[in-house]
Amino acid sequence: MSSNAPGAAVPKAGVRQWLGLAALALPTLLIALDQSVLFLALPHLAEGLNPTGTQTLWIMDIYGFLIAGFLITMGTLGDRIGRRKLLMIGAAAVGITSVLAAYSDSAEQLIVTRGLLGIAAATLMPSSLALISNMFPDKYQRGRAIAVWASCFMGGTALGPVIGGALLEYFWWGSVFLIGVPVMVVLLIVAPFLLPEYKDPSAGKLDLFSVVLSLASILPVIYGLKELARYGLEPVPAAALVVGLAVGAVFISRQGRLADPLLDLKLFKVGAFTAALLILMVAMLGTGGGYLFITGFLQMVQGLSPMEAGLWMVPSAVASILAAQLAPALARRHPLSIVIGVSLITGTIGYLLIVFVDPVGGLPLLIAGLVIIFIGVGTIGALGTDLVVGSVPPEKGGSAAALSSISGDLGTALGVATLGSLGTAVYRDTVSVPADTPGGAEVAARESMEDAMTAARDLPDAAGRELLTAAGDAYTNGLNTIGVACAVIAAISAVLALTMLRESRGADPAGGAPPQQEASEADPSEADPSEEAEGSLSAR
Repeated sequence: MSSNAPGAAVPKAGVRQWLGLAALALPTLLIALDQSVLFLALPHLAEGLNPTGTQTLWIMDIYGFLIAGFLITMGTLGDRIGRRKLLMIGAAAVGITSVLAAYSDSAEQLIVTRGLLGIAAATLMPSSLALISNMFPDKYQRGRAIAVWASCFMGGTALGPVIGGALLEYFWWGSVFLIGVPVMVVLLIVAPFLLPEYKDPSAGKLDLFSVVLSLASILPVIYGLKELARYGLEPVPAAALVVGLAVGAVFISRQGRLADPLLDLKLFKVGAFTAALLILMVAMLGTGGGYLFITGFLQMVQGLSPMEAGLWMVPSAVASILAAQLAPALARRHPLSIVIGVSLITGTIGYLLIVFVDPVGGLPLLIAGLVIIFIGVGTIGALGTDLVVGSVPPEKGGSAAALSSISGDLGTALGVATLGSLGTAVYRDTVSVPADTPGGAEVAARESMEDAMTAARDLPDAAGRELLTAAGDAYTNGLNTIGVACAVIAAISAVLALTMLRESRGADPAGGAPPQQEASEADPSEADPSEEAEGSLSAR
């Protein structure tokens, strides 16, 4: 990662680039919406398609599984065939598969279309983020641009339940998938005019066996982590996790021997790049695990509807967006290690507030803690992503963008698996079922808060309320414990940032050749992006 060379005239982005950024914000917003909007549609979907329990899980999960599985492939493919080209192919595919998903008439069809939608969506994030790195050669402008990009993802995640609730108020369950169609149509119209084409002129052929190995590694790992979080230590998900890790070792070994690898391992020799990936993953481990129990607390303990819970999450989303927008300015005035480290310490304080949340009257303290946590999340999301993309040569931007997304996905999955299991264990250990609860209801209530709610519906009103109170107390104990664990994780992440990023000065990581901008698409206002193959935000 290198700073702009002294005396070198690094061009500033113009109107076309900023309008192009607005176009790139569209798919980012859509992916975030798609990942959160389906939770609200499940009851309506169940009435229309009558899926089994297993089918429901696959409807929910297959989209995220396949996005994670194909990110490395799509990031590298964009570097080879052209990032704008891949973005437009993906946009068209997302539009088509969204319509197919919306009008699915069976659970099996919806699983297949959701899977295809996930593969198509995997093209969007690495392509859009890599294009930003090419369109904004000035590191400070690039920092602001990536902050906008990150804000769209955070905003989309928060708006998903709100928009989904509004649509389901008036339309059928398939309407939540149609949100993406007009978004993709707009992107397809404006992309040829606003987005230049970039590719790596020295890229070799795509190694198909490496593609297979990457899928056979990432998919079992994500699946295993999620299933272990749901059901505890079961043989099938545990075996899937072991198999995925073993195949991952084979994948890494093969990349080291290839002249044109799917994943360039030399990128990890750049200290700032590796440190940023690690910090993003560890930070998301706490956020992902904590988010799971927090949303459960809002709905099951506080009794809020999904849409009401979504509205209570809006303040934290606004905080993260504002923090992301302020982050580049802070990084210009202070060392990057200090900015990210302080942001993580801020998150630690927010998690410590969650430790003191009570089942009765605890909502204000929870929301205050969430707002503080997401101030840190917004800062880390903007600066960490910018550091990952900016610390590699521009022609490797697609691969770097894919790894940035995968680190977040793995961190979230690890958080859900480990912290979700921790919270469930605390619940089971501390739940105090009333003595007069019937045997079947008692057994169910000791399993989970969800089972306790189901059992309470079959009890007399007074007994049901007493059981729910006991279950709510135990669930809150689990949330408090997760708050402690997340505070420790955030504090460890702060130490990593303060130490691993302290020496971040910015050296050209790979000395790669400059990316090629196609002559037919050249914009006179744009300079050769190779003038800055460096990090976006270096510590001073």
